[in-house]
Amino acid sequence: MARVCQVTGKKPMVGHSVSHSNIKTKRRFLPNLQSKRFFFVEEDRWITLKVSGEAIRTINKNGLAAVVKQLRAKGEKV
Repeated sequence: MARVCQVTGKKPMVGHSVSHSNIKTKRRFLPNLQSKRFFFVEEDRWITLKVSGEAIRTINKNGLAAVVKQLRAKGEKV
């Protein structure tokens, strides 16, 4: 699977590693992705999502039902 957050859409970014002598080499900045299981009370089942740390906080704030509703509106299979 790709390194993409299912909720926020965060992807790897590219940039430079800069040494002490200011030599720049390409590198990738990877998102903080976690495979996390959530219990979806409305459907009485567990859901596994690949989410970033920011998305976990979003789910805690808005609730799992609201986030799943948005995912299904985008066409994502949950």
